[in-house]
Amino acid sequence: MKNTPKHTNRLIDETSPYLLQHAHNPVDWYPWGEEALNLAKELDKPILLSIGYSACHWCHVMERESFENEEIAAIMNKHYINIKVDREERPDLDEIYMSAVQIMTGSGGWPMTVFLTPDRKPFYGGTYFPPDDRYGRPGFPKLLVAVKDAYQNKRADIDEQAEKLVSHINQISNPKSVDDLLLDDKIIEQAFYHYQNRFDSQHGGFGQAPKFPPGMGLILLLRYWKRSGNSRALHIVEFTLEKMARGGMYDQLGGGFHRYSTDEIWLVPHFEKMLYDNSLLTVAYLEAFQATSKPFYREVVEETLDYVLREMYNQQNGGFYSTQDADSEGVEGKFFVWTPGEVEQILGQADAKIFCDFYDVTDHGNFEHQNILWVKTPADLYAKKIKIDQANLVNILNRCKKKLFEIRDKRIKPGLDDKILTSWNGLMIRSMGLAYQILGDLRYLEAAEKSAKFILTELVRKNGHLLRTHRAGKSHLNACLEDYSYFIAGLIELYQASFDPYWLREADRLNQIMISQFWDPQNGGFFFTGKDYPELIVRSKSAYDGATPSGASMAIHVLLRLAILLNQPDLIEKAKTTFSLYDHAMKTAPSGSAQMLCGVDFLIDTPKEIAIVGNPLSEQTQEILKNIHRRFVPNKVVALLNPNTEDRQKIEELIPLLASKTSIDGKTTIYVCQNYACQLPTTDVGDLDKLL
Repeated sequence: MKNTPKHTNRLIDETSPYLLQHAHNPVDWYPWGEEALNLAKELDKPILLSIGYSACHWCHVMERESFENEEIAAIMNKHYINIKVDREERPDLDEIYMSAVQIMTGSGGWPMTVFLTPDRKPFYGGTYFPPDDRYGRPGFPKLLVAVKDAYQNKRADIDEQAEKLVSHINQISNPKSVDDLLLDDKIIEQAFYHYQNRFDSQHGGFGQAPKFPPGMGLILLLRYWKRSGNSRALHIVEFTLEKMARGGMYDQLGGGFHRYSTDEIWLVPHFEKMLYDNSLLTVAYLEAFQATSKPFYREVVEETLDYVLREMYNQQNGGFYSTQDADSEGVEGKFFVWTPGEVEQILGQADAKIFCDFYDVTDHGNFEHQNILWVKTPADLYAKKIKIDQANLVNILNRCKKKLFEIRDKRIKPGLDDKILTSWNGLMIRSMGLAYQILGDLRYLEAAEKSAKFILTELVRKNGHLLRTHRAGKSHLNACLEDYSYFIAGLIELYQASFDPYWLREADRLNQIMISQFWDPQNGGFFFTGKDYPELIVRSKSAYDGATPSGASMAIHVLLRLAILLNQPDLIEKAKTTFSLYDHAMKTAPSGSAQMLCGVDFLIDTPKEIAIVGNPLSEQTQEILKNIHRRFVPNKVVALLNPNTEDRQKIEELIPLLASKTSIDGKTTIYVCQNYACQLPTTDVGDLDKLL
């Protein structure tokens, strides 16, 4: 039985699109907060905590089947205090209760369904539950009654179970440091062998279906290739990048990557698009372009960032949106699929024949009797197969794609989660800054600067601390570690793209707040939540890279770069202390520690410190910067001093790397240093080969 619009619950006052989607459920939902938590204690009722996100297909399914059902809602309302959480707004809650579900069931995912005691301790949980027994899972109404009965009749057992769970979460969330930390290239090599053993040599990627885009792993493997010269590492990276970008997981018409592939060949995706995936993969393709100079990787970056600027960017305020749904008109993937008839009607018979053959559009279909566009045979081989000039083929395909894209754009689009998260914006600022450095498109720099200004204006408290989320004119919720570390990483990249010292000053200021709020002065490492954060059942430290890098691993990225740029060696010591907490994880589970291992690679590589003295707008300076950025030198920092600036003294105080550096004969001059010791300066671009 469906609800009618007369129902309105407390979620109607929230800003999260995901919470607002549930504001008309007959379930008496509460947001996480004092009102709900106090009521649970007052009435001695268990809490039913449901965590999901707006682009999650199975979250929508569970809502339609259970949360919109009057009878199921009545059971929930009678026996539980029901709390709905957007995991993208509250990663702190998601992290703690996901750990509980994984301990209890051996796996996790969303929607996450967790039952808590009134003092917020978990005692039972799972993910999606159907409305009746199916898929080997109990029906949700039956489960609700069983949990209620257990809570009422076996309370002592439940309290004991909850205590044990919290103790276990605390234990795994607060690792102990090792005394004999040894950081050398063996730890990077071990990670390579781990990836090599799991590499799918037929289809790319790692392991079996479902396959998630391994952006951070590929970035790590590129560093191992650079360090070792092992061509196998480069092959794994290139093969995977090509298979992903030619698969259905990549939007062949509009650019951008879907969340993951449900099969091993990258054909059928879960169709949601996440800002963070497109940010992390942009970095992987940019670095592959630097490493190989292959135009294919540059094209993927350009198409992906075009998609982001077109669909995921607020032109007015500069914020980047969070996600696009998998579903449109209630059907997963409907927006993206085609039939041969539709294609022929738009393109005409001759073009449609080539287009359909190239992108595997058939009468039978490759996805529920329709077709996801994907490239089975690369353009150069396909051109030979049909005996056509490759340039001519590319022109035909581009012409066809443009026409089909224009028609597709008139379809009903997937839902958009337009909340602006500090953390994910930080990732995209970093990607846009890097893309500007390597590709030179001014749009990327402008978008990165506008986004950073928005965060620093709209998502900062009066005391200078960051907030996490913004939507509909409202910014709220305390920032987590990842908000600080991702955003600071973005500011560092923005400085290296523009050389405006403002961005580096803000990075330094926020880094000091990050350390004061999140650093553990007793045992080292960074907590997930800050000192000023409302108390949770566990104050955890997490360094596991899931779909996004852990806040801790990105904090290391930030510490190591600021240590050099700002001459703050104590930051290196903090990074080393953090490494010592996760030594075991880096060695035994490298795919969950890829971003942190990139930090190890940076530290042991004695990174290049490149100081440039010259007018940033001069032709010579631009030529030198292009020359630096076209090379794959991942472990470097770049700083620039305009000798004619009025703020010279302030800039030298901020960036000691630039102190006392002068230009030779009025020409742009390059200083390459390592460990704070510089080689002889040069004005000759040709010397960069030797210096770098």
